[in-house]
Amino acid sequence: MKRKYQIDGISCGGCITKVKKVLESHEDIEEAKIFLSPKGVAKISMKSNLSVDDLQKQLNRLEGYTISELN
Repeated sequence: MKRKYQIDGISCGGCITKVKKVLESHEDIEEAKIFLSPKGVAKISMKSNLSVDDLQKQLNRLEGYTISELN
C-alpha cells in the first residue's frame, strides 16, 4: 500500500537521503520517495499499514523532522 505524507524539516538533498535511509530501515517499509518540490512530500510504500505515530517513532532517530498524513 502507498500513502502520501508531509515531512517537515526537509530542506536539502542531504535531508532527503537521511530521512529515506531511516524510514526504509523499518521492516514494514518497502520504499520511501521524498521530494524537494513540493518540499517534504513523501510517498511511502508499506507492507502493512503503519500509523503516523509509528512513522514518527522511526523519524525520531533523527532530530528535527515531523511527519503528517496528506489526503
